[in-house]
Amino acid sequence: MANLLREYNNFEYEVIKEEVEGGKSKFIMKGVLQRAGTLNQNGRIYPREVLERELRNYQKLIRERRAMGALDHTDSSIIELKSVSHIVTKAYFEKDVVYGEVEILPTPHGETLKRLVEANVTVGISSRGVGSTATDHNGYNIVQDDFQLICWDFVSEPSTPGAFMMKEGIEISDQELKRFFNESDRIDRAVNNLFEWDKLKGGNQ
Repeated sequence: MANLLREYNNFEYEVIKEEVEGGKSKFIMKGVLQRAGTLNQNGRIYPREVLERELRNYQKLIRERRAMGALDHTDSSIIELKSVSHIVTKAYFEKDVVYGEVEILPTPHGETLKRLVEANVTVGISSRGVGSTATDHNGYNIVQDDFQLICWDFVSEPSTPGAFMMKEGIEISDQELKRFFNESDRIDRAVNNLFEWDKLKGGNQ
């Protein structure tokens, strides 16, 4: 069993409108998705090596156009299609910052998000994943190696830091995780982990 973890950040972005066939355009937002090694508003720290690994695994979802997210968090590790508002088309590290490009989809929630952005409403970005935390000697909650990134959702700015974080102790079953990460995803994750282990082993020789 693993806890559902949510991470809130202000979304620092710029809007790009990309022309496509038929005179239509894609509404794309480019900005900061998350930061590694930094104490966040909920008192958690995501180690860079953990986020780097999850970003590698996330590339498969991006390639298959499955890297969807919701407008506001749901109480589940599963992305509900009825709540989808956007899809991440790029996600990459620069130093300790995860940058990304997000395409706003022409869904009901996507249209709502688009109108909010066009009206200059401040929106936040929040990762959703499963895993555990451990307290270090400074009293900070460090996200552990069992963390699995599911998606990034758009949320409103909370009045209280950490207001969008799931209470500790709520658990997600392995069966529910398998509903989101299919067999191909799990194989890809295993290959990435093996590649990283071989790289570390080679560096220690």
